[in-house]
Amino acid sequence: MKFLRPATRLWPPVLLGSQFVFNIGFYAVIPFLAIFLRDDMLLSGAMIGLILGLRTFSQQGMFIIGGALSDSYGARIVILCGCIIRIVGYLLLALGDSLTPVILGACLTGVGGALFSPSIEALLAKAGTDSEAQGKRSRAEWFALFAVCGELGAVIGPAAGALLTGFGFREIALAGAAVFIIALGVLYLCLPPDSPRHQSLYIPPWWSTFRQPRFVVFIIAYSSWLLSYNQLYLALPVEISRAGGSEKDLGPLFILASVLIILFQLPLARFARRTGAARIMPAGFLLLSASFLSVALFAAQEPDDSWLRLLPAACFVTLLTISQMLLGPSAKDLIPEFANKTTLGAHYGALSTAGGIAVLVGNLLLGSQLDKALTPSPDAIIPWLQLAVFPFLSAIAFYLLYRPGKSIKQ
Repeated sequence: MKFLRPATRLWPPVLLGSQFVFNIGFYAVIPFLAIFLRDDMLLSGAMIGLILGLRTFSQQGMFIIGGALSDSYGARIVILCGCIIRIVGYLLLALGDSLTPVILGACLTGVGGALFSPSIEALLAKAGTDSEAQGKRSRAEWFALFAVCGELGAVIGPAAGALLTGFGFREIALAGAAVFIIALGVLYLCLPPDSPRHQSLYIPPWWSTFRQPRFVVFIIAYSSWLLSYNQLYLALPVEISRAGGSEKDLGPLFILASVLIILFQLPLARFARRTGAARIMPAGFLLLSASFLSVALFAAQEPDDSWLRLLPAACFVTLLTISQMLLGPSAKDLIPEFANKTTLGAHYGALSTAGGIAVLVGNLLLGSQLDKALTPSPDAIIPWLQLAVFPFLSAIAFYLLYRPGKSIKQ
């Protein structure tokens, strides 16, 4: 039937909508996984951490593979396969009756994301380039809208999951699978067929991403962003504990971050576009470094008895979120400068994979250091200063990378 045939042209709002729906389906399930593992599976904290770490690394670490597959076989088929794999992962979480299928299901949810995320970003980069060439919305603005849609999904997802908590985690996982089944059908119809590609994985474009010295510097320098962003989950709870707060204080701070992104992402992306990468990338990382320094200033002091005790945490979240809004769209807008149309997916995948490795190694090295920051003392300053060093070094790297007269091209 004609109405069941795929679309003939790419409509960028479809990509924005997919990011919105994907995040609803993801954040409605994964935030509740740790509670399920602890309360229902009766696992230790160490085992829960290992499973969640495997899930994260199976996504971030596989991004470059997903990007390479997209370049070789086409983004549409890889996106659809990613949806199917995530559906299988959710079904294993919902129906698995032992630890093995639950671990496999958690990892498959990550692998699914590693397939469709770089492919969608590569499609959006191409659509944004065409839009900009036609004098319409710029590529950076499309990525800013992409971030806003993702953040809206990240806000609605946990709320939707919370509504289902009375039924149990397995029902939440089934609902997540249903979301991706619907997304699979919509994307099958709304994404145009891929142009003819190589019929086997074409390795040279994948490896060529690491044969560009300036691109390697770019992704290493940018990787400190994901390491810093993950401190919302690792370091922020430590600061709240030092301030005498509790887990319930996390909610308002995450809402603060979401509201900032929804309200200011697009204006800040336009500002970044006008200002240029040569200034925005170093400035954004300096701001990111300042977010950690804002906590270090108070780490040695006894917390206030009033609501002001959460002021350092609020400053940290605010500065980190502003830097995110400046750096994210700007960095993704710069990737096509290093790639051609056949290697976009691999380049976006490499960017995310470098960040995933930085998170894995950085958290392993710095996680124990954060124990010093649990109680007010001079030593509590040290972990925050250590965290501030990485984005500061990235700011220097990007200043050198984009100093006047330096070309991006090899």
